Amino acid sequence: MPPPVRENRPVPTSPPTATLCRMASSLDLHGVWVPLITPFDASGAVDLEAIERLCGEYLADGVAGIVALGTTGESPVLDAEEKRAVVDACSRVCAQRGAPLIVGTGTNNTRSTIAATVALRGIPAVVGALVVVPYYSRPSEAAIVEHYRVVADASPMPLVAYNIPSRTGRGLSASSLLEVAAIPNIAGVKQAVATLDADTLEVLAQAPAGFAVLSGDDYLAFPVVCMGGVGGITASAHVCTSRFVAMVECGLAGKLEDGRHHAEALLPVIETAFAEPNPAVFKGVLHAQGRIATPDVRMPLGNASSASIDRCLAAIQQAS
Repeated sequence: MPPPVRENRPVPTSPPTATLCRMASSLDLHGVWVPLITPFDASGAVDLEAIERLCGEYLADGVAGIVALGTTGESPVLDAEEKRAVVDACSRVCAQRGAPLIVGTGTNNTRSTIAATVALRGIPAVVGALVVVPYYSRPSEAAIVEHYRVVADASPMPLVAYNIPSRTGRGLSASSLLEVAAIPNIAGVKQAVATLDADTLEVLAQAPAGFAVLSGDDYLAFPVVCMGGVGGITASAHVCTSRFVAMVECGLAGKLEDGRHHAEALLPVIETAFAEPNPAVFKGVLHAQGRIATPDVRMPLGNASSASIDRCLAAIQQAS
């Protein structure tokens, strides 16, 4: 299926005024965002040429933008120099193509999160920071809301909160998410709670204008959009990209039957892609397709089995 024609939106390299950068509504999150893998070469180094090539391919296939240094990008195992190199590589391509870039900056240390977020100032094409709920420490919901308030106040660009309790050990209820939604300079939330639950539906119904809900669970992207979400940060869009874009655009346009057809076809791709810890299967598939030099992830993750890769390749072929 050819990718849909999309109008490129202008992407400011930095907001013209302090007031603008504080406005959550200044960040348009509609569509499919690819949380880019970090490919490694045969020596184990970050393959910057492959990053630039992949960014260009996904943008050509119609994605709304790129997310660098997410979980799918194996950010916990990259050092500071590698992280900056990844951001710079993504920035070059996004700036050339007039596409937006969001960068993951969240940690379980508020000071470190602020420092990483402030360091994005002035990087071309970077329009937002993805900030995960602080992990491991298990703070109270009230403390998490305050964490977001402090980071947002210091940030030179809008934040996207990332609620994924399976990884962080803490989740945000609807009431807490709505408090986060009311904080200036927070544009939306990546909601990854493994279900379309009552809290998510309440946020979709009650969030203020300018606050966007993005699906963080790939198999829920279409239902979330149908209930008022704006899209997804969708790891599975590393493959069958144009079809994921078409699915979400059908949801945004109210074309439910067409969107459901895409969603049903893509479900086996999603299920097989997450058969082993993310992003192992995606890397194995992209390597098998000749798009990256190695299928390698960094320890403590392990490479995907050949059986999982083959099942995902078969699902991709069926969905293509």
